[in-house]
Amino acid sequence: MKNCQETVALLADYLEEKLSSQDHAALDEHFAGCPRCVAFLRSYTETPRIVRESTGAALPEEVRVRLERFLAEKRRK
Repeated sequence: MKNCQETVALLADYLEEKLSSQDHAALDEHFAGCPRCVAFLRSYTETPRIVRESTGAALPEEVRVRLERFLAEKRRK
């Protein structure tokens, strides 16, 4: 089982499904017993939405398309 520090360090890879099945399972196990890390995970995943909603600013179409392409390329690597 992972500790909180290890869990936070692997969070981005966990969400992007880049971890080995063993590491993914270890994080799932940690989340099952650690409400603090579950709360951190929720805030980590909700922050972009909250910022978007609070600013009311829309991303220009050209920027959105370029960002999506960039992220898709990163996922392929």
